[in-house]
Amino acid sequence: MTTILLAEDDLDDQELLAEAFAQVDPTVRLLSFTTGRNILAYLDGLGQHQLPRIIIVDYNIPEINGAEILKELDARRKFDGITKLVWSTSSSPQYENRCLRLGASAYLVKPSSIAGLTELARRMLALLPSNGNA
Repeated sequence: MTTILLAEDDLDDQELLAEAFAQVDPTVRLLSFTTGRNILAYLDGLGQHQLPRIIIVDYNIPEINGAEILKELDARRKFDGITKLVWSTSSSPQYENRCLRLGASAYLVKPSSIAGLTELARRMLALLPSNGNA
């Protein structure tokens, strides 16, 4: 089973991404949080063997944006081996470059179709390192 944490305040986007992951890999377990503070608090409470394989953050998540979440995760060695992805409606090169500098494996623009979202979920899973099974 692959555990993925999602920081996304839009409930429709949460649901659509969950459906896309279910189509690509039914063993994916997606846990969603609606604020940056909530996902960081949850992560801080996890033991090393409970960590997710992927953390996906919306760039414009309330309270603490995606770039700030990446900065917080980078300051904690506990999260070094986790694939971190940012997704956003913005295709801003400035946002993308900032997130990549802060440790994101990729900056992905939210697609406008269900087929595009399924392909994006496939791409996200393809960015996982081949070892580990959290």
